[in-house]
Amino acid sequence: MSVPRPNPLLSDRDVDFQLYEALDTTALCALPAFQEHSRDTFALLLDSTRRFAREVLAPTYRPMDAAPPVFEHGRVRVHPAMRSLYAGMVDLGLLTATRPPGVGGQQLPLTVHAVASAYLMAANLSAYGYLGLTLGAAHLLEVFGTPFLRDTFMARLYRGEWTGTMALTEPQAGSSLADVKTRATPAPDGSYRLQGSKIFISGGDQDFTDNVVHLTLARIEGAEGGTRGVSLFAVPAKRPQGDAFVPNDVQVAGVIHKIGWRGLPSLVLNFGEANDCHGWLVGQPGRGLACMFQMMNEARIMVGLNAVSTAAVAYQESLAYARERPQGRPAGIRDATRAQSPIIEHADVRRMLLRQKAIVEGGLALLLTTSTQADLANHAPEEATRKRAHLLLDLLTPIAKTFPAEKGFEANALALQIHGGYGYSSEYLPEAWLRDQKLNSIHEGTTGIQGLDLLGRKAVAEGGAALQALDEEVRATTARARAAGVEPTWSNALEDALQQAASLTLELGARGMAGEVDVMLRHSTDFLELFSVVAVAWRWLAQGAAAKEGLTRATNAEDTAFYEGKLAAAQYWFAVEVPRVPLLAHLCRTGEDSYSRMRPDWF
Repeated sequence: MSVPRPNPLLSDRDVDFQLYEALDTTALCALPAFQEHSRDTFALLLDSTRRFAREVLAPTYRPMDAAPPVFEHGRVRVHPAMRSLYAGMVDLGLLTATRPPGVGGQQLPLTVHAVASAYLMAANLSAYGYLGLTLGAAHLLEVFGTPFLRDTFMARLYRGEWTGTMALTEPQAGSSLADVKTRATPAPDGSYRLQGSKIFISGGDQDFTDNVVHLTLARIEGAEGGTRGVSLFAVPAKRPQGDAFVPNDVQVAGVIHKIGWRGLPSLVLNFGEANDCHGWLVGQPGRGLACMFQMMNEARIMVGLNAVSTAAVAYQESLAYARERPQGRPAGIRDATRAQSPIIEHADVRRMLLRQKAIVEGGLALLLTTSTQADLANHAPEEATRKRAHLLLDLLTPIAKTFPAEKGFEANALALQIHGGYGYSSEYLPEAWLRDQKLNSIHEGTTGIQGLDLLGRKAVAEGGAALQALDEEVRATTARARAAGVEPTWSNALEDALQQAASLTLELGARGMAGEVDVMLRHSTDFLELFSVVAVAWRWLAQGAAAKEGLTRATNAEDTAFYEGKLAAAQYWFAVEVPRVPLLAHLCRTGEDSYSRMRPDWF
């Protein structure tokens, strides 16, 4: 049995609600950077992207999943559809949509770009991956590159002639970038000669553009150990030599065989096997990680969007399936001649659908709010507003990356469950999206790393200034919710939960300052989950307020049903998730030590 209607990928009605009712994205047009834009220009990008995602990109997902890239004669050959797909995505303007006119951009808000990208991710996240990585590499060169790097590499990346990557991870180091061993030796011409190996390099080679530029971490010969000795280099697969581009001694050593994201190759790369790999310094020596964190933070938001999108497309699929699939009859009906009911009539199926909705739409709301803070941090004219937005952006980024990935995997599993035995077959797509989703909790820093970042750095930064800014935002939302007539216990619960989180942060920070760093960080993953529950509750309260306001304007049954659905999902979050905050806080506060005292030989 198949779902008879095309998958919409994301709900257009929900996207419009998130952008213009729960948030006021058009208010960004008051900023000087965005004054040329309006809801009409936002719609132009969204409409063209939706159309391309649904009509062109989505039909390629299954073929690309079934035929992953192959390694032949030292090169990677990707699915033949990628040549036209990449050109089509470039034509949409997404590579430069958020960039200034000086580099060929439209300077649209990241908030709008994020939603547009989400449609492409939901359609075929592997295909979009090439574009997202290229955008990040080009932006990094835009900010930190020399005129030579911008003219030679950045311009071609932004035009879509080449693609880009992040080449960070090494076999012996994994996520520990302080242990990077790739060496860079200064050369008389001002470039460097690189030698070393990188692993898990997404999009590290392909056959649909002429070149790939690797933004590579390496240690300049003689540099100190640790992170302070790491520098950043632009290392192309083909380097400029006179009027031509020649091979640059970057070799593909192998392809990683992945369970998901199968259209985007993950590679082992060797630099300088013949001692002829040229790289150009990006930024200052020893400041490689500081530069790279710009790309990594953007990539973390992109991973969160990937996760939301992968959960969203599966939710839409399972929702359509549940409406069409007949099975069983209502409880108490024993008449076998009565027609079977669609499974959406069964309460437990609605339970699974509502949890998916709460995760997907709550996650999207969190990502759009985080993107809005990025827009303000980069473009608000007042320094105080920019600083405050930076604090909120730093605080929200590890949450916005992790919540959709971890809970999105759960949502994808529910989508498969709703399909029953069909879901567990490769003829139906939920199993493929479930495979894809798992990588999002690993990409750009695992969940454990994000927890350490949130508790060890972001939440305690500047004496808790980010928490103070978040408290102000939450209070503005609760005021809106109360004025709109939202169930008052929701606002009370959110304020209480945030207070618990803030008190816990201060207490754990004090323990760290007193030298009890292990106790402080022991439950950093639980701390991250606690903050995720609170942050998503904040966004669900905002959606609840907008839904209440919308009900007063609703003139038809369709709008009324939409807003009532929002209120039911918000109710679910406050009834099921927010009550978990005290338990998570208790684990963090007491330093419950069952796993920390567990010895390796006890397992």
